[in-house]
Amino acid sequence: MKTVVLSFFLSFSMLMGFAQEKTKQQIKEEKKLAEQKKVEELLNSKDYEFVADWAYPQSGRSINLTSNPNFFRVKNDSVHSEMPFFGRAYAGVAYSGGGGLDFKGAMKDYSMTKGKKNYIIKTEVKGSSDNYSIMLTVYFDGGASLNINSNNRASISYRGMVTKTKPNMK
Repeated sequence: MKTVVLSFFLSFSMLMGFAQEKTKQQIKEEKKLAEQKKVEELLNSKDYEFVADWAYPQSGRSINLTSNPNFFRVKNDSVHSEMPFFGRAYAGVAYSGGGGLDFKGAMKDYSMTKGKKNYIIKTEVKGSSDNYSIMLTVYFDGGASLNINSNNRASISYRGMVTKTKPNMK
């Protein structure tokens, strides 16, 4: 009788020990939630930048941008963009210019909504010679896609990452 009780007690204590350990799935979920919280804090700070790896013009193939410096920077209530542009330009765009989406301006109608797997940020910016409608979709892992619509150019999309703005950047 004592051996039965002893074996039952040992079995029960072993099961309790295993039950207290976290499963791989639980650890993975905790990491995801921590990453999501970090991205949310970054976006709420309004001090971040998007750097693109790929450009997707409206017509044509995708373009690798890893060797092409670019950024879309949000700082407080303003935007600074130096993104390359590949696509059709309409009135008001000079052929001899740099051709990129280079502008600075105050954000207007800024909104951020949380979806099931991402944050969607929408804003309008008036540059020196054009108006831009911007939609930045930031996924919980920091990956992002940027869509820029302009009055004088065809819309273009980019894929890349959102990170904290480096301290020496303006």
